[in-house]
Formats: sequence, structure tokens, C-alpha cells
Amino acid sequence: MGWTAEMVAQTYRVSREKQDRYALISHTRASQALANGIFSEEILPIEVRGSVISVDDTIRPGVTVEGLSALKPVFPDWGEGSTTAGNASGIGDGAAICILTTRERAQREGMDIVGKWVGSAVVGVEPRHMGIGPIVAIPKVLAQFGLSKEDINVYEINEAFASQFAYCVEELNIPMDKINPNGGAIALSHPLGMTGVRQVVTGLAELRRRHEKVLCTSMCVGSGMGAAGIFINEALPLSKL
Repeated sequence: MGWTAEMVAQTYRVSREKQDRYALISHTRASQALANGIFSEEILPIEVRGSVISVDDTIRPGVTVEGLSALKPVFPDWGEGSTTAGNASGIGDGAAICILTTRERAQREGMDIVGKWVGSAVVGVEPRHMGIGPIVAIPKVLAQFGLSKEDINVYEINEAFASQFAYCVEELNIPMDKINPNGGAIALSHPLGMTGVRQVVTGLAELRRRHEKVLCTSMCVGSGMGAAGIFINEALPLSKL
């Protein structure tokens, strides 16, 4: 999987310096969000061996570009590698839960409706460049529902590796203030099977804070796919999409 990150960096000429710059944004945003208690409404405290865990322990405050640039590449067999422990997603343990049901059932059960799933799209790309999946998946899901990039208030695009994330952001030409405003997987880690729900939970919470409406989530998939979804914040009185 790491070699796919190196292939993207090499093929699309994503420099180590650029990767570290994007990684620093993720680390800095996540650290600020943690310090400001932003994640508290998203995390359910759990008790493990007598200790209560209520914050993500993968976030590293105080990360600097100098510190990132000093890290050695982690795939020496590649040759001139650029992927490091600082500009790639961590392998963390995590769990998330999301209930997807009909509006009628939610109302009957007295559930608080926090969001609406509008729909999703899945695409295929060259497996060795699997990280670029969001570049294809996001335009597809937007077109599917007659939306433009500008219609989306917040994007949660997974940061599997800084090389693919940087390339996706720049090719999609989306302002960074709309993307992963509280950091992404480079800082938070990427527990497989959990990240998709985390993106939805994080994105909807951010929409509530901003009093905005539309979320787009996206990620690459190891076998060469890309996925993207559209969600609506229903914590506000919204017109039907």
C-alpha cells in the first residue's frame, strides 16, 4: 500500500516538501481542534482496563515542518522515497457507529435526525495509483445529483498519504478551508473500516458549528477504487435537496 503512495508521488511529481506542507496542515488543525474541545461532541468515552478514554491519543501537538522534514522515508526499498511516519496516516485502533434508517422509522423511534444520506458513487482507477480515487469519485457524485463543487460547504477527504491527498486537493481545485477543517487521517490515524463513519460524524458536526448544509466525504480504496458520498445536515431547517 505504501508503494502506491510513492507511485503517486513519482508519477504526478508530488515533492516531499509539498507532502510535508499538507501533513503540517493536518497535524496543526487536529491539534487546535483537540485543544478547543471540538471533538468532544463526536467521541463517546469508553473505559479500557480501568482508564477512561475520551480523546484521540494519536494527535501530536507541536508538529513543525522542520520536524517533519527530518523524518526518514519508511519504504527504503523504493529508492528515493518520500513517505514518512509524519506525512502518512497512522494505523490506529478505532470504532464508530452510525444508524442509517428511514425517516419514518427514526421519527417513530424518537431518534434525533442529524443528517440525511443523499447518495454515493464508486469509481475505479489504476490500482497502483489508487490514491487518486477521489479525483474521479467526487465529480461523479456531484454530477449524479446536479451539484457543483461550490455547493459543498465541507469536504472530508481521507488522508491515506500526503502524496495522494495533496494531488487530489490540487487537481480538484477546492479551497483548503473547506477540506478537513479539523485535520484528517494523517493526524487522527486511519482505522480501517471505521474512517468512513468518522468522516460523516466529523463532517456533520462541523456543518452544525458553521450553520451550513452540505457535506461531501471521499476516500481512496486499496484495490483501486474511489468512493464519495453526499450528506445533508438536518440539525437546521433545510429545504429538500
